[in-house]
Amino acid sequence: MRYTWLDEYLMKKSGVTKNTENWNWVRYMIGGKMFVAVCLDDHDKPYYITLKLEPVEGDFLRQQYDDIIPGFYMNKIHWNSIHPDGEVPDDLLKELVDKSYHLILAGFSKKKQEEILNMKNQ
Repeated sequence: MRYTWLDEYLMKKSGVTKNTENWNWVRYMIGGKMFVAVCLDDHDKPYYITLKLEPVEGDFLRQQYDDIIPGFYMNKIHWNSIHPDGEVPDDLLKELVDKSYHLILAGFSKKKQEEILNMKNQ
């Protein structure tokens, strides 16, 4: 995977936990809700990075990059999967990860959002 910085970047975000219990995916979560998943193959090598985006933005990006497709095993409107050895620039992937984090965070009450933003990573 060319995005070797991804795990460290995700784990620095407030309230992020990492879970590897299901489907051979590394799931990054806030408040028990996933915002990014790194899907692994049978040899534990990443084959997709899946994250949530606004539908219009996801559709636009899929038209711009062959390495961005509708979410693998996810809702195809809200979730998008990115090939981990593809051509999506690092800065863009960081921006998309941040957007996914904030989309999931926005789904919580203001009180829960504050709790998450003030949490130490586990």
